[in-house]
Amino acid sequence: MTTQSLPVRTDSPDRTHADPAGGRGGRRLLRQRAGRQHHAGPLAYVLLAIMAVLSIFPLYWTMVAASTDNTRVSQTPPPFLPGPNLFSNLARAWDEAAMGKAMINSLIVAGVIALSTVMFATLAGFAFAKLRFKGRNALLMLVIGTMLVPPQLGVVPLFMMMAELGWSQQLPAVIFPTLVSAVGVFFMRQYLSEALPDELVEAGRVDGAHSLRIFWSIVLPVARPAMAVLFMITFVHAWNDFFWPFVVLDMTNPTVPVALTQLSAGYVRDQSLIMAGALLGTLPLLAMFIVFGRQIVSGIMAGAVKG
Repeated sequence: MTTQSLPVRTDSPDRTHADPAGGRGGRRLLRQRAGRQHHAGPLAYVLLAIMAVLSIFPLYWTMVAASTDNTRVSQTPPPFLPGPNLFSNLARAWDEAAMGKAMINSLIVAGVIALSTVMFATLAGFAFAKLRFKGRNALLMLVIGTMLVPPQLGVVPLFMMMAELGWSQQLPAVIFPTLVSAVGVFFMRQYLSEALPDELVEAGRVDGAHSLRIFWSIVLPVARPAMAVLFMITFVHAWNDFFWPFVVLDMTNPTVPVALTQLSAGYVRDQSLIMAGALLGTLPLLAMFIVFGRQIVSGIMAGAVKG
């Protein structure tokens, strides 16, 4: 009589319990914990509501002031409900300040500055974070040191340079001095130092990729969330910049902040008209936040939980 050998299990039945992160059950448990929602308490909702009201109130007051006349805005107490003159004031501000041309100019200036800042800052941030070259730390300190110099000190020589190039009263005079910023370089350097593993760069080197190939295929996908944030911040800053465009441009070729100064000319300032122009200059930024805000936040969260 022959005995039949039974199959022997090579895995331990307690492996899943011994290594909760290694088995299928452990990975499922980790996913459940990661997807579990955390509910805030009543105090958190109260604080968020207060912050939301404080953040929205300036925009609401601008709309209220833009919808009334100058006499009503100057009264005490001021109005807190919208008036009937919103669209008429917006039309007046659009015509008197040439807001159509100003918005096109601001869109060109802010778009070019934001795109160039993102690309150059990401390149420089990758070099400072992951490449090894002589004088890297000294050069990084020099870049950071430029943030300590007030920009007003360079206005006169910069204006003379733009005049020598023949760019006075033209948009390149606003764009080229701000194609890259030290803040953007430092921001991308700090992000890539933490988010980009050295092993990925070394793997690209082993595969025979040069630095630009590594930047295009490895660095850009990793840096996409930070690039989106930097683009948004730079675009808003360039759109709202007033000092340098006011110095180098005139009313025949203005950006939005420069065009708004036309509304405040004269002995008696029409506050409702000024508020209508400010509301017109804010609407494109609000539209951009509404359209791209969800994508930017989702990109930030994807970069935060990426392992």
